[in-house]
Amino acid sequence: MVNETTGRVDAIEATGQDLAKEAYGSIVGNRVVQLCAGVITMMVISNYQYAFTLFTPGLKQQFASIPYAQIALIFSLFVLFETWPIPIAGILIDRFGIRTLMAIGSCMVLLGWLLGGTTARSVTELYLYYGILTGTGAGIAYIAAAGNAVKWFPDRRGLAAGFTSAGFGGGATLSIIPISATINSMGWAKAMALWGVILGGILFAMAMILRHPPKGWMPTGWAPKVSSTIGQTKMNYTWQQALCRREFYFMYFMFLVMTTGGLMTIGNLSEVARSLSVQNTKILGISIVAMTATINGITNALSRIMWGTISDKIGRANTMAIAFSLEGVLILLVTQIVGSPIFFVVLLPFVFLSWGETSSLIPACLADVFGPRYVTATYGLLYTSKGFSAILGGWGAAALVVYFGGRFQVPYYIAGIFDIIAGMLAFVALKPAVRRALAQEAKS
Repeated sequence: MVNETTGRVDAIEATGQDLAKEAYGSIVGNRVVQLCAGVITMMVISNYQYAFTLFTPGLKQQFASIPYAQIALIFSLFVLFETWPIPIAGILIDRFGIRTLMAIGSCMVLLGWLLGGTTARSVTELYLYYGILTGTGAGIAYIAAAGNAVKWFPDRRGLAAGFTSAGFGGGATLSIIPISATINSMGWAKAMALWGVILGGILFAMAMILRHPPKGWMPTGWAPKVSSTIGQTKMNYTWQQALCRREFYFMYFMFLVMTTGGLMTIGNLSEVARSLSVQNTKILGISIVAMTATINGITNALSRIMWGTISDKIGRANTMAIAFSLEGVLILLVTQIVGSPIFFVVLLPFVFLSWGETSSLIPACLADVFGPRYVTATYGLLYTSKGFSAILGGWGAAALVVYFGGRFQVPYYIAGIFDIIAGMLAFVALKPAVRRALAQEAKS
């Protein structure tokens, strides 16, 4: 059981899933059901991030006198408020549970898109509705689902975090083309309002299902272990204690620099296509932007499952070193495909195949290093790094593009170098630090 005084997981005869089923019933108390509810949650909120690029042409047309950098700021604000207020939500979720916070978050995202599509008459109003209101609601849902997955699957944290974050990375795949078609048929505003109601309603239903595992619950026959590749603490560190450890800051920096290139591409895909002179290409009657965004979603989802599973075998830090470095090389290659729609629709999905894994590897690593009990609050603090990435990859990239005459090459050079640095840091700094910490814990 978990000793409430020391936070240590004591050796017990695991009662497995019966504790959860006794507390919640055979359906809600089933960890596979919890995983599925988390995946659906992520699929829903992914649309608020990945579909933004579909609204930008209509926004640019309606607000023609507004510089594009100010329109791009809507996306940056969304990511900022999806991340920076979330530590408070994570602490509240760890203390009071998921249902109440998730219900509030679902109402916020519903109202954000509904009001954005029905009452917004200026970019400033969209800052409030799309950026602040929707961003905060999506962040609450994200941190709730991400933290819950690693709590229910301590034996397969990489895989569980991978599947959950895959919902965020690939969920928009199912709706990008329908949302694009809705925008084409009724305009960006009505489409935003309609999809806000649909997606918000689904999210509220998931809020009624998600639960944390009961105290003392563990999978049958499982106990924390330390091996040559995977080490897991037997302690549960609070978020205050995590902030005193260097491993937290290594992961914070890696998450920040790794998310920059992907967010830059997601939020500006239409403008990236324009910069590379492929924006007017259609594939099977579908615009190259909508087609590429859809494939990006598939590979983004696959990357989280694939790299998360690999990390369960060879270790988190080793996997980060490989995946992050590969992402850096692919990002740099994007600068070389001007005028080639084939390379655009092929290379960009491979970029996301090595980008999305950050959202599965980091929370799994946090739970390994600091324990699962307070991981929602700890991940909420680390997730604020995505807000800084949003500034760099959204507004910052747009400003650089304007300065360099509409070309995205310079921002991609910077992002590629960032990714390679993150890969090196995982191997030469994070891995030795985690090993030393676990070895010291074992001695004491």
